[in-house]
Amino acid sequence: MTTHTTTTHVPRAITEPALAELRTADDAGRPPALAEDPEGGAPLRCCLRRSEPGELIALVSYAPLRRWAAETGAVPGAYDEQGPVFIHAEGCGGPESEGLAFTEAHRVLRRYSRDGHILGGRLVTPPEDFEGALTEAFADPEVALVHVRAVEYGCFLYEVRRP
Repeated sequence: MTTHTTTTHVPRAITEPALAELRTADDAGRPPALAEDPEGGAPLRCCLRRSEPGELIALVSYAPLRRWAAETGAVPGAYDEQGPVFIHAEGCGGPESEGLAFTEAHRVLRRYSRDGHILGGRLVTPPEDFEGALTEAFADPEVALVHVRAVEYGCFLYEVRRP
């Protein structure tokens, strides 16, 4: 079970309009890979919790910076990337909490400028203060958003935008 904490920084799950697109064709143009999760534990980017055993989930390619840039007019250039994420195969209603998710393991906070260029990153190791690390990241006025990523595979978990 994911632990959520009170925070001034709000994690942004993948939005419903984007999820609807991803459930048809992912950001690499492929149909989603659907599977019943036999063990549970997959980090779901639609509701920011771990999957339960037996849930029908989809593995899709997702380009978070590209989608943010489309909203803001940024041009990330070579910093645009896509990678695998798990989502529910059907609508789920989104996160149940506004607290920070997936903070129980080593995470990288990757900072981006308004142009979508990487400004740096920071490893956060539990029990280090995750909220404090985000506050530190946004203390730099050049930081427009932060991607929270898994260390093991570098996978995108969610974004946090400037408060």
